Formats: sequence, C-alpha cells, structure tokens
Amino acid sequence: MTDTRVHAFSDDVLADHDAVAVADLIRRGEISAREAADAAIRRAEKVDPVLNAVVYADYDRARPSTVDGLLAGVPTYVKDNTDVHGMPTNHGTAAYVGKPAAKDGPYAAQYISSGMTVLGKSRLPEFGFNASTEFADAEPTHNPWHTEHSPGASSGGAAALVAAGVVPIAHANDGGGSIRIPAACCGLIGLKPSRGRHVDGDQARSMPINIVSEGVVSRSVRDSATFIAAMERTWRNPSLPPVGLVEGPANRRLRIGVLTDSLGGVVADEATAATVAETVARLEKMGHEVSPAALPVGDEFIEDFINYWGFLAFFISALGKRTIDKEFDSDKLDGFSKGIRDVYRRQFTRTPRTLWRLSRVKNAYADMLRQHDVVVSPVLAHSPPKLGYLSPNVPFDELLHRLRNYVAYTPLNNVAGTPAISLPAGAAADGLPVGVQISAAHGDERTLLELAFALEQDRPWRRIQDLS
Repeated sequence: MTDTRVHAFSDDVLADHDAVAVADLIRRGEISAREAADAAIRRAEKVDPVLNAVVYADYDRARPSTVDGLLAGVPTYVKDNTDVHGMPTNHGTAAYVGKPAAKDGPYAAQYISSGMTVLGKSRLPEFGFNASTEFADAEPTHNPWHTEHSPGASSGGAAALVAAGVVPIAHANDGGGSIRIPAACCGLIGLKPSRGRHVDGDQARSMPINIVSEGVVSRSVRDSATFIAAMERTWRNPSLPPVGLVEGPANRRLRIGVLTDSLGGVVADEATAATVAETVARLEKMGHEVSPAALPVGDEFIEDFINYWGFLAFFISALGKRTIDKEFDSDKLDGFSKGIRDVYRRQFTRTPRTLWRLSRVKNAYADMLRQHDVVVSPVLAHSPPKLGYLSPNVPFDELLHRLRNYVAYTPLNNVAGTPAISLPAGAAADGLPVGVQISAAHGDERTLLELAFALEQDRPWRRIQDLS
C-alpha cells in the first residue's frame, strides 16, 4: 500500500482468490466459511477507516449460510438500498434513519440463495442519483486505486470493497450505470443484466419504466458468470433465454460495432478513446468483424432521461413519509436530489411524452443490434475525477453539466433494458483504471461473458496488489 493506494490483500485464507476459488476451497474443506468471513472482516477493519465503504457492519451476527449454492460461504456485502433481514436500509440519505428490516427484500432473497455470507451493507450516494459516492455532510467513499479520487456510483461502496480485496464479489445495482460506472472507476468487471433477468427489488417494481437491474461487481469474469448461473438456479425468467454457466470464450466470429463519441457532443478523453481503440484492435485481431455503429437515439434522449431522473426524485421527496419511513424529512435531502426534483417540477407536463419516447428506445436499440452482434464504447467520458468534483454540494446547474459530460454512455442500456458489461481494459496516465463497455441485444448476456473471457485470457486485468 501507499499513501494514496489502499488494499487489504494478504496471505490469509482469502489470499488473492476470486469468489469461485474461495467457494471451491470451502467445498473441498480446505478452509471453512467461518474462516473466510473472519478474514474478510479483518480486511475490512484494516482498510475501511480509509475507504469509508461500509455503512453498516453486521460482523457480530454474520453467520455463513447453510445454503449449498455455487458461491456458498463466500463473504460479501449488500448495497444499502436493498432490504436484508435484521439490517437497516438507509439509501445513502440523511432524510431518515432506517430501522432493521423485518425480512429479506425480494431480490435479497435471490441473492442470498447463492449461499454467500452477508457481512453488512455498502455505501451509495443519496438514493443512487449521483455518479460519485459523496455526501453533503459526511465523509465520501474513496477509490482504493487513488484515495483522492471517486470510486464512482451508485455502487461505489461495493466497488471499493471488492477492488481493495476485502471481499471478492459484492452486490450492486444499476439504474443509469451504477454497476458499470464504479466497475470502470475501480478496475472491476461490472455486468448489468437484461431487464427481467433477476427478481426485481421493490423500487424497480414501482417504476413506470423499470430502468434498474441487479447484479454484482467482481474481479474476474468467471465470478460474474458464476453469479448469473447461481441466480438462475433459484429463479429464471421464462421470457428470456437462459444464460447457463459460461466458462470461457466462444469460437464464433461476431459483428462488432464501435461507438466513440456520444450524445450531446460529448467526446471521450484521450485515455478513454485510446483504451476503446486498443480493445477494438484486439477484438479485430481475434477475427471479429469491426465497423462503426450509429447511435439509435438523438439528443432528446438526454433531456428525457434527466426528466425521468427528476420524476423519480420528485416521488421519493413527495411520498417518502408514506413509502419509505414516517420520519422521512424531504428538507434533509441533499442539493442534487432537490435540484433534479425541481427540474421535474418545472416541466412535469412533459411526463406523458417523456414516458412515451423512453418506452420506444428499446425498439430503436434493437434496430441498431440488427446490424451488430455487440457494440463497444467507453463506459465514461473521462477517468475517475477527484472527490469534490461531483459532490452534491456543487451548485446544481454546474453539477448536472458535469454529470452530463461524464455519464454519457451508460443510461441507454437502462432505458432499453439491454445487457452491458464494463471491463477494466486500460489505465489513465496516473494509473487510475479505465473501463470499456460492451453492449448486446436483450437477453444476450452469454455473448458478453464469452467476449469478456476472451479479452481476459488475451491480457489479464491489472491488479492493484501488483503495483509498487
């Protein structure tokens, strides 16, 4: 470790194993699930005072599951917008104080069916609205690759814990990039599944257009692939093709589309553009056919997504006392939540047209994927900014401008409901990770995982513990 790079990797029972390796050691009796949990707890206690990624630690009550799932005994954290029995859920806000949940939420039950040991809750920005895990009146979560920088969001706490080696895999969810963004910032694999791939949480079920997908951040492709297979053992959506257990690359030639610039004239920075170009060159060398891809939506998509973002913030603010907690105080929301809420208030009459246009995005996206099997693009327009740049205390108009120029590539898949994966394919000049996004047609997670395996085997990902 250095003053600015923090990790917990050591020669304990977790070593530098991924989740599949830890589960295999437990299954063969070489280590116990209790030993794995205790090692993760020690690691958390070592680095979380610096990272500030754990919002609720349940270490005294943490007990290995008796479920014999594919990831049985692997220690993990659940994001603090998902109910887990006995743990409070606070959504990253100061607007109320959460009480211990009376039962597992719908998605948490499926997640826990994998057999993983839940150690506590990971941090997120207020209601997941921001793209950095920062707070109005509290310490932010820090990026373990460089603690002066953002770990992304909204699954920033989960990503920091996995990147730092506290646990090999952690729960994340994605409503505008919240799996892929922190994965890109922290050098991880982040697969946003297709809409409907997993059981929906309570929030997603109440949305007029469900933009949220559940998943994980991990350090290896096989962990993300095994997680998908583990979830299918509990419940599989009959309207989607099964993914099964993907175990490596496929021997087939794909039509790969390439997107570099995005909506609103946003241009990726030099390190990001170079990483995308290098990844495309590697895929072309593997024998895939590469050609430019055209965006399937126009600039009106940006305004529609912002309006929908504000719509969600407005209803949380207006109905928080009824739907979240009777003590909910909307006056204690941070500046960004209030600002995006007020954007919606000023243009609420646009709601029917916004919803109509957003509902048609899936058709436009499907048309693009008729020309290509997958599309490669940046995840973000630039590498992780310093903490403070996306703070909710930045004046709202400036913060929204910064977010528009940063989160330029991920929301399309949320609205279309299609799968996309962030891969840690490059690095900026200062060593911070740079991610590449690969998107596929609805229901085609298998192709994404097969390509990810191919890229991982061609060139293993950079590891934080290897850097001097």
